[in-house]
Amino acid sequence: MKALVTGASRGIGAAIAAQLAQDGFTVTGTATSVDGAEKISQTLASSHGEGTVLVLGEPDTEQQVQELVANSGPFDVLIHNAGINADQLLLRLKAEDWRKVMDVSLTSFYYLAKACSRSMIKKRYGRIIAMTSVIARLGNVGQTHYGAAKAGLEGMTRSLAWEVSSRGVTVNAVAPGFIETDMTKALPDAHRQAMLERTPVGRFGTPEDVAQLVSFLASEKAGFISGATLPVNGGLLMA
Repeated sequence: MKALVTGASRGIGAAIAAQLAQDGFTVTGTATSVDGAEKISQTLASSHGEGTVLVLGEPDTEQQVQELVANSGPFDVLIHNAGINADQLLLRLKAEDWRKVMDVSLTSFYYLAKACSRSMIKKRYGRIIAMTSVIARLGNVGQTHYGAAKAGLEGMTRSLAWEVSSRGVTVNAVAPGFIETDMTKALPDAHRQAMLERTPVGRFGTPEDVAQLVSFLASEKAGFISGATLPVNGGLLMA
């Protein structure tokens, strides 16, 4: 079976791509640069996977997605992990930054899910998973655009689940808490310590923690789970 993982050149996306390849999927991972795509290809070489350039949020995103699905698909599993952020208080937030975050994190999921679900419905099997964030429910200073985009992903997964689950296609969201990635390592020490103190398990998560859950949701074993948002946050936010 084939899996598509967006934003797979590093961090959580790279861990997911590696885990799915280990699970036996032929994985196509996307990056925003040729160097990133080559890095993915090298990581997935032993499993016949590949990396490709997909610059989400651009005017031709829909065309890029359609070409990718036509050339490398059809896909049995879609993992929408790509996302960006540029922290800024709302009063100082530029409209262009708002649109960019929305386009890459949320609008691109519309194009990806639409293109990938067609063949899944015909096949009567598929797994669609959107990576959201604890920020969608917890909120955070300077992340109104990021939080709105991630909350939008959660809402979209629930509605899409109503539309396609009867055809054997499950749709879920995974909401990581604070995970050790390049982005979180760059946070000020005081901020990191404050988040650590709020996390009951007493540590930050790893990309592999997230990848293990995604691995399960992408499997046949998760056929009765759809429309859910599953947390991987160490207890930072308990629902």
